Amino acid sequence: MSLINTTIKPFKATAYHAGKFVDISEATLKGKWSVFVFYPADFTFVCPTELEDLANNYAEFSKLGVEIYGISTDTHFAHKAWHDTSEAIKKVQYPLVGDPTATLARNFEVLIEEEGLALRGTFVINPEGQIKVLEIHDNGIGRDASELLRKVKAAQYVASHPGEVCPAKWEEGAATLKPSLDLVGKI
Repeated sequence: MSLINTTIKPFKATAYHAGKFVDISEATLKGKWSVFVFYPADFTFVCPTELEDLANNYAEFSKLGVEIYGISTDTHFAHKAWHDTSEAIKKVQYPLVGDPTATLARNFEVLIEEEGLALRGTFVINPEGQIKVLEIHDNGIGRDASELLRKVKAAQYVASHPGEVCPAKWEEGAATLKPSLDLVGKI
């Protein structure tokens, strides 16, 4: 069964954010769009490139009312140490969530049990707490924040325009489709 359109399970976690340790839960997400970005571990190789790319695009996500959450099975203490020592991670303005019990990684079905690490999982969650976009890759393949931004915009568009869908490579302002009997076989 897919996690698409399911409501996220209750959770409690601690994040490192804006120089503080903060508690977050499913209630923290209610009422706004959120993106969960799971990554394997702090102090690694591909992970800082992804988190820095998200940091470089964070203002664009914020304009859309979206909060990003970087999540690994490290502790919030490790996230602070990484933030304090890595030039790439110093740019991160969004919460870095500790998941040392792997509760979130299990809930989102990205945990590699035998390693205690998460796969690279990306989840766009709507204001009602439902998963609208899900993408999971092998840990050797980094993600692109601009493509994620496009998907968030498409998810928000579809949510605010019932009866319309976004075709492949849709960009904000481009034409959408209105599925109907008349459209069948015409694309």
